[in-house]
Amino acid sequence: MDSKPTNIDKSYLADYTLHLADSSLIMGHRLSEWTGHGPMIEQDIAISNIALDLIGQARNFYQYAAEIINLENTEKKITEDDLAYLRDTFEFKNFLITELPNGDWAQTIGKIFFFSTWQFYFYQKLIYSSDKQLSAIADKSLKEVTYHVKWSSDWVMRLGDGTDESRKRLVTAIEYLWPYTGEMFVPAEFESNNEDQVNVDVSSIKKDWHDKVSCVSAEATLALPTNTWMQSGGKKGIHTEHLGYILAEMQYLQRTYPGLEW
Repeated sequence: MDSKPTNIDKSYLADYTLHLADSSLIMGHRLSEWTGHGPMIEQDIAISNIALDLIGQARNFYQYAAEIINLENTEKKITEDDLAYLRDTFEFKNFLITELPNGDWAQTIGKIFFFSTWQFYFYQKLIYSSDKQLSAIADKSLKEVTYHVKWSSDWVMRLGDGTDESRKRLVTAIEYLWPYTGEMFVPAEFESNNEDQVNVDVSSIKKDWHDKVSCVSAEATLALPTNTWMQSGGKKGIHTEHLGYILAEMQYLQRTYPGLEW
């Protein structure tokens, strides 16, 4: 397959691709913190595999972003490692929800459910992108995300319609996470300027996302929050304090031993 970038404005396309890579990487890194700490061995393995899926998606997007940037980079060519390990917090464009702490199991489940449901409907549109590389990444990722949605949906219903304690924890988690879902549907400049070429208007998937979330919540006998005020800034490089701690841990080795390869 020809992976050459199309004639879209390269700076917008690079930012667009980095946003997708950053969101998957940070979410995957967060979920990897559960490895060895899951409530049971099967779920420990499941959440570790979801983390690996997301990091794999991030690698695909970073590789493509590096290719785009290197087309106009006359100095040292950058790699996917440079983009993941040598950028500062203000350069990252991930959703804020991906960098939030895992909290307890209910909060982690809520994060996966909200984010994976967004990815599910987003990738369904991205596969029709005129950019062949983005389309191919979306097609591969959609197969993985379909499982992520099913797994997290099952857990939402299990916790919501379970014990008084599990329900209480899930309600608390949803109330905490809900204000961070809005920015997923508000296009940033790099999205608006690529809309015609990549064929994804993120605001158009809001109804499908909300319908799915509402349906699963109803099965879990839960009512979704009604507040409309939302946090934002992640796509513009404005982050919570949590991202700095993530990057300090994740980037330590590469920054301590520059150029290290493994």
